[in-house]
Amino acid sequence: MTKQLDAIDLKILHELQEDGRITNVELAKRVGISPPPCLRRVRALEDEGYIHGYRGLLDPKALGFDVTVFASVHLSSQADADLRAFEAFVNAQPIVRECWMLSGEVDFILKCVASDMAAFQDFVTHLTAAPHVQNVRTSLVLHNSKYAPAVPLELKV
Repeated sequence: MTKQLDAIDLKILHELQEDGRITNVELAKRVGISPPPCLRRVRALEDEGYIHGYRGLLDPKALGFDVTVFASVHLSSQADADLRAFEAFVNAQPIVRECWMLSGEVDFILKCVASDMAAFQDFVTHLTAAPHVQNVRTSLVLHNSKYAPAVPLELKV
């Protein structure tokens, strides 16, 4: 990120996070500028990597994905090649929706979404057999108290 964001850029980002389907005309109206410079700013924010893309946020349960589990993975080796190999393994697993490398006792935490516990258990069997996986601890999500996928732009003000 090379650009210093001004108040209008932050407003644009906020509005796009709230509604990625907003028209440029409506976006321009909400941020207080005319449509052509608004579109130029959006394109610049995209080109500079502030905006990675646009997508719909789907409800997993409505689509039959009733099980969400976090898996804490400890590897037997933290050599760069082994870490990359594990990341490649995880990237090939559709059940894994997020993968975070951590410092401390756990090397990775995975957010997994499955249709049922049997599908998740099948994945765990593959996960525990993956190279350099020493152990896996899982935590079944019972309830989600907060879901905020957006960046907290209000903290930038």
